[in-house]
Amino acid sequence: MANHKSAEKRARQTVKKSARNAQRKTTVKSAVKAVREAIASKDKTAALKLLPKAQSLLNKLAKVGVIKKQNAGRKTSRLVDQVNKLK
Repeated sequence: MANHKSAEKRARQTVKKSARNAQRKTTVKSAVKAVREAIASKDKTAALKLLPKAQSLLNKLAKVGVIKKQNAGRKTSRLVDQVNKLK
């Protein structure tokens, strides 16, 4: 347990930050899952409609530092490739 006042504050901040990041990750996972489900059902119009939201959320996570920029780029790229392969 933290002994100094500043360490106690950092511990409090870490708890808040972790909860916030976990919530953001969950939101992004849901958006990506929705796009993948549209891809799996071969529904290109739905996938194209959902894709920009997923891309935006991934980029925001990378910007804030919850995930790395390369990770966001890789996931976005793979989703776009899968949507483009649909007929």
